[in-house]
Amino acid sequence: MAMELLKFVKRRSFLSEAIYVGLNVVLGLALLASIAYTQSIALGLVLVFVSKWRVAAVRPRYWFANLQANLVDFIVSISFVLDLFLINNSAYTTSERWGAMIGLTVLYIAWLLFLKPRSRRVYMVAQAGVALFLGTATLYAFSYEWPVSLVVIIMWLVGYATARHVLTSYDDETSVMFLSLSWGLVLAELGWLTYHWTIAYAVPFMSGLLIPQLSVLVLALGFLIYRIYDSFYHHQKIRSQDILLPLLFMIGLFIALLVLVPLIKCGSVDCTGLINL
Repeated sequence: MAMELLKFVKRRSFLSEAIYVGLNVVLGLALLASIAYTQSIALGLVLVFVSKWRVAAVRPRYWFANLQANLVDFIVSISFVLDLFLINNSAYTTSERWGAMIGLTVLYIAWLLFLKPRSRRVYMVAQAGVALFLGTATLYAFSYEWPVSLVVIIMWLVGYATARHVLTSYDDETSVMFLSLSWGLVLAELGWLTYHWTIAYAVPFMSGLLIPQLSVLVLALGFLIYRIYDSFYHHQKIRSQDILLPLLFMIGLFIALLVLVPLIKCGSVDCTGLINL
């Protein structure tokens, strides 16, 4: 009897896992098809929000908490839809566009199946890093005609969401809100400063996508701040051995992107200036 029950549980577990994998693959393909065949962002965004139905499948008083817990996933999913739209409307050949969109869809399915479900701190840091990078990159790809106030607000939201996602993995509830708001403020200020001028780099094998310089810089800065907080949390002081390599990497990256690259002709590094006046 016990063996039969165990086999039933295993079969049910396998079936649940297969359904979970299948639904996520279908979601990624549905988003790809919605952009490729309707030429519209609207349907893709509707599919994203419908796929997050569990956020509202609780009593209303828990909606805000659920929304905050899922902000990182929302940022990645919305960025994926918008990036598909950019690729689909880029001035490349049909085969190049489809290759780039399929590649991006594979990466999104990998996010859904392998990275998003993980709850260990290292994975939560990686999830926040993906959302920080994609959120800022996609924002700057679309915001060149937007009012600066909207860009600042979205940058703040991305900063708040990613910081909160990492901090909730620590047993330090008293500082989560303050530090999340602070990182959001830092990103909002950077968004205001870089709104009028930034440099973007073409993505190999992803025709139509450009990576803004800001996205690379805030990712490196965010990782350094995470290492500083982690060191202080575990040792009640900031140990140099915990932050030295991230600090040196960030300084080197800042020098390379802010000083060396602008001295090189854009044609040799495949970069594009994005300007708002």
